[in-house]
Amino acid sequence: MNFNWSDLLTVTNFVRLLDILVVWFVIYELIILLQGTKAVQLFRGIVVIAIVKILSVFIGLDTVSWIMDQIINWGVIALVIIFQPEIRRGLEHLGRGSIFVRGKRQNEDEERMINELDKAIQYMAKRRIGALMSIKMDTGLEDYIETGIALDADITGELLINIFIPNTPLHDGAVIIQDNQIKVAAAYLPLSESNLIPKELGTRHRAAVGISEVTDALTIVISEETGEVSITKDNELMRGMTRENYLRYFRQVLLTPEDETKQNAIQNWFAHIFGGGLHK
Repeated sequence: MNFNWSDLLTVTNFVRLLDILVVWFVIYELIILLQGTKAVQLFRGIVVIAIVKILSVFIGLDTVSWIMDQIINWGVIALVIIFQPEIRRGLEHLGRGSIFVRGKRQNEDEERMINELDKAIQYMAKRRIGALMSIKMDTGLEDYIETGIALDADITGELLINIFIPNTPLHDGAVIIQDNQIKVAAAYLPLSESNLIPKELGTRHRAAVGISEVTDALTIVISEETGEVSITKDNELMRGMTRENYLRYFRQVLLTPEDETKQNAIQNWFAHIFGGGLHK
């Protein structure tokens, strides 16, 4: 039996493929949007309810099945209320067109951020001022942002230094940087319980490793005992970073290579439709 490619390459099949890709894209964006928020635990609860419902039908547990039906029927309204912050944030992203251009970083802003971080790191490391700074990458940090004191300030080395000066109101906890702004200060990060962390390292380092275990954030730690600069990301602790080392690492992780900033025709079309504009 001969295979005819013309039967496969049809408009109908193309539309089906496009349909699958759109659904995949929406699900992917929802997962990214929910990461780092309380909604992740709620979503797991929804999965458990769905599994119980399916099992109750197969086993014949009519009462359990009826209860699950009521939970599911009323759950739609409950979900709108429970996920209200995430829904609002998603609609804001859509309105700005950022969903379609999220991968593109403004290298000039990132370079400026790196320079300001360098200024603060150099000052605090030399004077052994303890610091903890976490930079949001792709995974959301909303649960940890909620624990801090809102600043929404431009990133400057002077402000970062002021925040971590000992015995000031904001020096305890972490600074969280998001969208090239100091989002909050004095935020609480989850402490790692790993036995692999050296005993001489304190709470700041455990918090830095802890946030790297559950998100992809880039976190900078300055030891107040030694002035040592450490970086954590993707559950990896890099200690004793020299100025040359961390600047190279920042540029490698935070800056987008020039060839990757070229957007394809579909992204340009979406950005044009939603008024996001890929190039300003």
